[in-house]
Amino acid sequence: MQKCSTWNSDMFKEEYDVIVVGGGHAGSEAAAASANLGASTLLVTMNLQTIGQMSCNPAMGGIAKGQIVREIDALGGYSAIVTDKSSIQYKMLNLSKGPAMWSPRAQNDRAMFAQIWREMLESTPNLDFYQDMVKSLWIEKNALVGVVTGLGQKIKSKSVVLTNGTFLNGLIHVGDKNFGGGRAGEKAATGITEQLVSLGFESGRMKTGTPPRVDGRSLNYNKMIEQPGDQDPQKFSYLSETKPLNKQLSCHMTYTSPIVHDMLRTGFDRSPMFNGRIKSVGPRYCPSIEDKIHRFSERERHQLFVEPEGWNTVEVYVNGFSTSLPEDVQYKALREVEGFENVKFFRPGYAIEYDYFVPTQLKYSLETKLIDNLFFAGQINGTTGYEEAGSQGLIAGINAVQKIRNNAPFVLKRDQAYIGVLIDDLITKGTKEPYRMFTSRAEYRMLLRQDNADQRLTPLSFDLGLASEERMKACEHKAQRSDSLIRFLKNQSVSPNTINPILSSKKSATIKQSCKSDKVLSRPNISLKDLQEVEEIKTHFSVNGYSKEERDQAEIQIKYRGYIEKEKANADKLNRLESVRIPKDFEYKKVKSISAEALEKLLEVKPETISQASRISGVSPNDISVLLVYMGR
Repeated sequence: MQKCSTWNSDMFKEEYDVIVVGGGHAGSEAAAASANLGASTLLVTMNLQTIGQMSCNPAMGGIAKGQIVREIDALGGYSAIVTDKSSIQYKMLNLSKGPAMWSPRAQNDRAMFAQIWREMLESTPNLDFYQDMVKSLWIEKNALVGVVTGLGQKIKSKSVVLTNGTFLNGLIHVGDKNFGGGRAGEKAATGITEQLVSLGFESGRMKTGTPPRVDGRSLNYNKMIEQPGDQDPQKFSYLSETKPLNKQLSCHMTYTSPIVHDMLRTGFDRSPMFNGRIKSVGPRYCPSIEDKIHRFSERERHQLFVEPEGWNTVEVYVNGFSTSLPEDVQYKALREVEGFENVKFFRPGYAIEYDYFVPTQLKYSLETKLIDNLFFAGQINGTTGYEEAGSQGLIAGINAVQKIRNNAPFVLKRDQAYIGVLIDDLITKGTKEPYRMFTSRAEYRMLLRQDNADQRLTPLSFDLGLASEERMKACEHKAQRSDSLIRFLKNQSVSPNTINPILSSKKSATIKQSCKSDKVLSRPNISLKDLQEVEEIKTHFSVNGYSKEERDQAEIQIKYRGYIEKEKANADKLNRLESVRIPKDFEYKKVKSISAEALEKLLEVKPETISQASRISGVSPNDISVLLVYMGR
């Protein structure tokens, strides 16, 4: 057994409050949160040059993911600021649907994104850095003491956050070739999985993939459909230090064809997905191109999005063409795609298998149930996506500090944040495939809109000491301005002669007598922009100069008041069950009337509340009733 070197006072503090292992999206947010709460923090990563690296597509946000980025920002995290400062294009998705579905998305300059992440972390007080692989946890007498690095350094810490991404025993596949690695050009991390399994943790294997990167100079964009950004781009961060883009780069769209599909099929016998070499489960909602043409053989074409990697590079990301087929097959098939006839590869696509740990082994704080002061965040918990990882890192970083200070854990409920939905799903239901957030997973999505993340979460973070005073003041100012606009619209009447021409043009029923502006705005085909043209209202807007966010907030509150109130009422009912806590030592085996399946699941998950127990698969409403009766409720 290799002997570890003793602690070196010239290199490290005698003991850190928090050590974060891994410098990806989860690790970066965890380190920032811990340090900004005043805890002495060490970020240990295998390569300091790849902190905040976008391993897959050069984009942040999207359906439900955009809401998560805004929630991270509202809580005082860095992801939204980094995204805004490195964006090359901005879009608000789903504008044709209701505001619960509106989701911001940004294309980013990949190199700039990582550079800004590192600059922000390096300017964060209380945060140290060290480049090495963490090969094991330092444990004495069943207690966590710190970490042990590949070079044999033992570093003491009161708590540890593991954010290992795809690096735990990572195995990269390209056709019939495979080799160890956590990302293209970077080695895998070894030792931690084996140690945790020996300590009683349950692990598994998952798979993800990435498409080829190509030379944009070799593409014919005239044969593709241009996908420009929004004409009036917004931004992610609620802070004024970031600004909307004043110029943008376009993406492009093209399609595969039956010829492309036939070409890809020629490599299926050499594909690790089909010849049995990959046995782990990949992301259902982001399948490889070979999986798509196999599962959806009736489709003659699939969309490909051609995404630039940055302002000053010709490298292009081929979104939709994720693959682990042999390189020659990838190349020949891609040359059959319209606009790609003369394509040149920078590097081929590949699949990667990696270890994860079943997330039902975690508490709501993301602390493990088996080892005190050990936290997991990101893909180690079975999730996929930068946004899902970053949000877990933020919560784990906060709670690592809360735990060592003997404070209550910081927990977000399902009606408070998509982050709350994500964590509750993971620790209650677990996952056997890479977990990705969707709006459909949130039963209170009308409450969890992207426009009000600051109103929901900034006060909570400010009370923790994480959100800055500047952020809290901006949140309060926006709320006051939106409320004042709502009050004005509730009190300001509009006359038939001024409003009826607008109503007629919108094919909405005209009015015969004056009515309040908010009543008119509540009609589905009338917008606040329409009302701003009405004489009685125009002056108020010109005098007060409301921002787009303030106008949007007011309009949504008025137009969707009924839906919002209904969801709040439903959430209140749920929260009554959240208040019914289950004792840690509760003896489920003594409850004779619950089903055998429920007993098995309750013993495995050990829910903290009756509400959490009700969401466990296999636990019926009758089982919950029995538990409530047994607990004297």
